[in-house]
Amino acid sequence: MADKKAVPLRISEKLYSDLAAWAEDDFRSLNGQIEYLLTECVRQRKKNGGYGGLMREIDKPLEVDLSDTTNAKKTDRD
Repeated sequence: MADKKAVPLRISEKLYSDLAAWAEDDFRSLNGQIEYLLTECVRQRKKNGGYGGLMREIDKPLEVDLSDTTNAKKTDRD
């Protein structure tokens, strides 16, 4: 197994509870779920050619209200 780095992570209580519930649904530990999600995001970014070059539309941060995950705010990309 490859060496892994420990990274301290501070997140909101709401996001923590949402991720923990998602991890439980997927039969993963919270740490495993976070690593899985980050791996998938990086894989998708590489697939879409997100590395290098000028900042593109896909690189803009999303405007999401995590206090109510059922009603995400609309962005210019919607």
